[in-house]
Amino acid sequence: MTTKIAADSADICTAVISDLHICEAQIPDPKSPLWKRYKSPEYFFDEDFCKFLKHIEVKAEGKPLELVLNGDIFDFDSVTEMPKSPSYRISFLEAHSGLHPQEPKSLFKIKHILSSHKQITDGLRDFILNGHDVIFIIGNHDLELHWPLVQEEVINTIGVPDDFKDKIRFCEWFYISNKDTLIEHGNQYDPYCLCQDPVNPFILRFNRIEVRVPFGNLTTRYMLNNMGFFNPHVDSNFIMSAKEYVVLFFKYIIRKEPFLMVTWFFWSMVTLFQSFYDRLIPSHKELLTDEDRVEEIARKANATPRMVRELQELFVPPASSYPMIIAKELWLDRALLVLVMFYIIFQLFLFINNVYKISFFWMFIPLVLFLPFFVFYSKSVVSEVMEYKEPREKLMWTEAIITKVGRVIYGHTHIIRHEMLGPVEHLNSGTWSSAFKDVECTQALDQKTYVWLQPCENPNREAKMFQFKDGQEKPILNIKDRRRFKG
Repeated sequence: MTTKIAADSADICTAVISDLHICEAQIPDPKSPLWKRYKSPEYFFDEDFCKFLKHIEVKAEGKPLELVLNGDIFDFDSVTEMPKSPSYRISFLEAHSGLHPQEPKSLFKIKHILSSHKQITDGLRDFILNGHDVIFIIGNHDLELHWPLVQEEVINTIGVPDDFKDKIRFCEWFYISNKDTLIEHGNQYDPYCLCQDPVNPFILRFNRIEVRVPFGNLTTRYMLNNMGFFNPHVDSNFIMSAKEYVVLFFKYIIRKEPFLMVTWFFWSMVTLFQSFYDRLIPSHKELLTDEDRVEEIARKANATPRMVRELQELFVPPASSYPMIIAKELWLDRALLVLVMFYIIFQLFLFINNVYKISFFWMFIPLVLFLPFFVFYSKSVVSEVMEYKEPREKLMWTEAIITKVGRVIYGHTHIIRHEMLGPVEHLNSGTWSSAFKDVECTQALDQKTYVWLQPCENPNREAKMFQFKDGQEKPILNIKDRRRFKG
């Protein structure tokens, strides 16, 4: 699919939003109303999104306007609906956790997502027909947008005439706007969520080509889809301390899902195995097309092939290269420690019981003695996921030098930012997702923020952060000057 790239214009206005996590609608189960409550249609923001599109059209005052959807726009990982009469085989894992990322299955998922959000596609169609551009940057939750048929389905569902289709483009992981701003989702610098090779994102598994899914997204597919009390859009909702897990278990889970611990252990093991196994599979490449792919990626991103290759060198190693790190994030190390301790104590009990007949309850003495050690170990293990929520200044400086810009905009973290990191202006556009701090979905984060780039007297455009709520916008976050070097 070819895309015509519009010429840069000093007068162009750009709106950047990210992390919408548009997913399928799920009607709450009366027997378990809190199960995946965050996917209820009552929390959809479709109407606000359409108002936002009209708002930025007015705000542009007739200047050229582009909307950059900066990754995780669609949440393929959360789709668990199954086709009624599939032409393909559905495995046990798929039946319980969602279809694998193969092209016909990804096509079904995007159709199912878009059918729940007609208002959004209609709004995008009107926006494009008014002469504006829409750029999709692929994030870690919508990696299945790499499939050509999925991209075609998005364009066809939006429903613009053929002569307007060149106003929609899909960028593999970054986009350079107006030669002054690098926009990328940011997951390529998160070892838990990066696409290992966005130039060649596919792997060959048992004669079937699939998108390679990173560890963080496998966690959503296998664990969170089967543990519906956890909201995947808020890290603190599922990355907790041992005390917080215990409170959650006795407050919500024990009455409705008493065997959720078994569910957690099984799907944790599946996640660990598949993430490590997938890491060992080489990327699937079409013969003699690597350079063509690099040139096409560069063309769509308003970059050069050299920029593409140099940005690739900045990617971090995937966490799936280190199974022990993954095991710690999944709490499997603590589970194994408990199982080993139970086994040792039980064997010790059987040995002593052969000589002296003792009560089974004597086993609780070594268990009590073991508890302080277990608590100490648990507290010493700290999740490293949050470490990658902070921008690394040296990395951004290098990106700015490679792409010859003075501003970098990320998404991915859901953390709103606007600051100067040395010579580089850094922004993060936050999230529009159904993010709630609690299981009942009463404590909404409700950011709905965006970055606005507009022409000014200087050669480069001015960047501002806004929140769009109830049809109105308000400026947020005065720029902070941080010139310390973190490396």
